[in-house]
Amino acid sequence: MRKALALVLLSALVACGSAGKGGVRAGDVAPQWSDPLVNGATFSYASLKGSPVYLNFFASWCPPCNVEAPGIETLQQRYASRGLHVVGIDEEENASTARGFAQKYHLTYPIVVDSDTLENLYHVNGLPVHVFIRRDGTIYENVAGEMSQAEIESAVKAIL
Repeated sequence: MRKALALVLLSALVACGSAGKGGVRAGDVAPQWSDPLVNGATFSYASLKGSPVYLNFFASWCPPCNVEAPGIETLQQRYASRGLHVVGIDEEENASTARGFAQKYHLTYPIVVDSDTLENLYHVNGLPVHVFIRRDGTIYENVAGEMSQAEIESAVKAIL
């Protein structure tokens, strides 16, 4: 029984730790995509060509996502003048829920409602996931799991 329980726990840890794994990796070219925003308009990654981009995969029910949101907005405000584009990507929720999350934290950056396009392109199977993309369109870092404000800011500075 103990051995079976240990195996189940180990499997759960491996599953949680694999969020964002198997998708794009550092050095890969970021894939092209377009998906709807919370207001119904279509947003395309191509519109960000030549800019440093931070993709933040989140959901309103995800505790770390709620913790990170205010700090991400602060970084968006701080580094927008240097060309940073933050894009929030709501996973597994509808536009109304995503809009509520954005309003709750006064988010000023675009919020995409993923139609599984990005989840599949980036192999997201846990939240949060952070993807930092350089100006040349290559992935600097793809991080699964919660990041501290300092860790996020360090990655943002690296892509500026």
